[in-house]
Amino acid sequence: MGFRKAIVLFLGASLSTVCLIAQEPAVDAAGTQVATEQSPAAAENADALRKAAQNPIASLISVPVQNNSNFGVGTDDRIQDVLNIQPVIPMPISKNWNIIARVITPIVYQPISSQPTDQGAFGFGDLNPTFFFAPSKASKLIWGVGPAFVLPTATNSYLGQGKWSIGPSVVVLAQPGKWTLGALVNNVFSVGGQSSRSDVNQMLFQYFINYNLKHGYFITWQPTLTANWETDEGRWTVPYGGGIGRIMKLGFQPVNLTAQFYGNAVHPANTSSWSMRLQIAFLFPKLSKEQQKMMMEQKLKQLNAEEPKK
Repeated sequence: MGFRKAIVLFLGASLSTVCLIAQEPAVDAAGTQVATEQSPAAAENADALRKAAQNPIASLISVPVQNNSNFGVGTDDRIQDVLNIQPVIPMPISKNWNIIARVITPIVYQPISSQPTDQGAFGFGDLNPTFFFAPSKASKLIWGVGPAFVLPTATNSYLGQGKWSIGPSVVVLAQPGKWTLGALVNNVFSVGGQSSRSDVNQMLFQYFINYNLKHGYFITWQPTLTANWETDEGRWTVPYGGGIGRIMKLGFQPVNLTAQFYGNAVHPANTSSWSMRLQIAFLFPKLSKEQQKMMMEQKLKQLNAEEPKK
């Protein structure tokens, strides 16, 4: 079994297992069921967590692990796999401002047309850190702005651009009612690197639309459009499509699961015509003082239940 097939099967099995585990009621050591996102007492917190998970610059630590299977690559319709590990870490820098760091580390399988089927390059791609400066106070319009970088960390010349790049990045969104509506855009320019490699002047534009349903489910559209300004032929990649997701708990760990499918209405020659995106994001919300107190009380209750009777 090739690497690309193993990754897809592993993530598919993981998502199925998580869905089954998350259906089980959580209980403490005394056998008492604790609050979950399904219970009325926790419904408000679950909705707030879902909105925070859909906000790329929320005060929420998350660790998304996202696999992109890009089908139909080359003249022999092969599959490219890009596994992105992309932690998002918010850090307060003043009373009114946060800085949100997002670092995308890609692990890539790239088929090479000059090699036989099921052979290609595999390794790390170029590191892509982005830093957003955003107001810490909530408002109807949420925004952040900062620099985006591309670092030439690829372990194989087929897996990266071989250039140091930098450019501006902006994200804007609103969350009226059950909706999350927003967009993220950046444009990076090469400023150094291997002289034998092509210069970089590339735009990325992602709009995201989420509609929240009951029991943590949501419908999502998150296509990523790209433009290579260094070429006139095959400049654009324009996908269309969407998928479904759910915010739930794996034991006590909140996670965000999504499965999405996209077709490319426009794309350069010999690149993917459609793709599948599977993601599990581990969420680490900051506990309020009331939640910390409740957890302490539950812990004391657990210790008292475990203490042997004299």
